[in-house]
Order: sequence, then structure tokens, then C-alpha cells
Amino acid sequence: LKFIFGSSAVPALDLVDQRSVTRVRSPSGRTAYQVLGSSGKLYTCYSSCHFCTCPAFGFTVLQKSESLLCKHILAVYLSQAMGACQELTVSEEQLTSILLAEEEDEG
Repeated sequence: LKFIFGSSAVPALDLVDQRSVTRVRSPSGRTAYQVLGSSGKLYTCYSSCHFCTCPAFGFTVLQKSESLLCKHILAVYLSQAMGACQELTVSEEQLTSILLAEEEDEG
């Protein structure tokens, strides 16, 4: 994994081991993932469009194109493959609030 994903591999595995990945699902089937980062901050990841709200994703992946993903997205993919995601079902309104809260943090 480290050969393919570089320096994100070990921290991502640590996040999986700590069960830091939660799949948030609404009754309509919409899903997002929340990952409790090593700093204690909660990041929202979207596996369907390969995006994370963390600063490292914005800088390393989007701006500098130095990496394909951050440790949070890799942790989501590994958790999915291993069946290690926490599960949380929320209402449509709660999921919308989660998504909007991330947008407000960025703006």
C-alpha cells in the first residue's frame, strides 16, 4: 500500500484501526463519509466524487497535484473494502445540515 499510496498509507491504516470512518446515510440512500482526523477534526469525504474537505486534500491534491488522495479518502476506501465503517442513519435534514456545515466552514 505504501508503494502505491505513498505517505498517506500508514496514517490511513491508523484511521481504519481506530474506527474513525463513519458512513452517514439518509433514508433516500444519499451517503457521505465522516472521518475523525488525527487532529480531532471531523472531515467529510465523498467517495462517489473522490473529494475530502481537509486542507491537505485542497493543497496537495487539488492545487499541487502531488498526490491522488489524502489519508481520509484512503481510509474511507480501505474501510469500505474491509467492512470496517461505522454506520449512522440520519434524516434528510440532518444530512443536509452536515453538508452545509462543511460549506460554511470553507466559505
